[in-house]
Amino acid sequence: MDWLALSEEEWTAVRLSVKVATVAVACSLPAGIAIAFLLARGRFWGKSFLNGIVHLPLVLPPVVTGFLLLVTFGRQGAVGSFLYDWFGISFSFRWTGAALACAIMGFPLMVRSIRLSMEAVDTKLEEAASTLGARPAWVFVTVTLPLAAPGIIAGMILSFAKAMGEFGATITFVSNIPGETQTLSAAIYTLTQVPGGDAGAMRLTMVAIGISFAALIASEWVARLVGQKAVVS
Repeated sequence: MDWLALSEEEWTAVRLSVKVATVAVACSLPAGIAIAFLLARGRFWGKSFLNGIVHLPLVLPPVVTGFLLLVTFGRQGAVGSFLYDWFGISFSFRWTGAALACAIMGFPLMVRSIRLSMEAVDTKLEEAASTLGARPAWVFVTVTLPLAAPGIIAGMILSFAKAMGEFGATITFVSNIPGETQTLSAAIYTLTQVPGGDAGAMRLTMVAIGISFAALIASEWVARLVGQKAVVS
């Protein structure tokens, strides 16, 4: 069973992938909830355009998304140069850039799941809370969000799973630097390109499958638990 033991470099790639995916989900969640609510309940000009922009990463080749991130958030990019010159923040060729790329690639899945959940919320419950004097923000926090919790959790899990498997946009934007930007997918790709690397690639593949499968099971369990509590209350 020694062939199942991960090397230190492989463990580094696993830890980095989990770190990148977690940061990507945590940072994109507030925007995901806000935009999902806007698309679910909003009535405004340009709604279809906003929906298209949000879902664009799903249909664009990941390499194109990575290139756009590079020219925008790179050291010479319009946004990247401003962030670096004024705040010392740099995304290109750093793990934070990998988290940014993963957040953007998983964002459409998160928004779609949360939006569908919010659209399923009975608006009469929100109206009842409003008639009792609750402000719109309080109605959103105490009524809409709890009822949409299963969809929010599902969106977070889908985004996390997407981030764990992201490759094209990440490697284009932040390259494949061991210990800094080499995520699980990039490490598997690297091992397939070197002689004798198949065993390592298989080990990391099994780890990726295990993490993704565990995340899906956890999401089902938590969503079911939250749904039961909502029914009881």
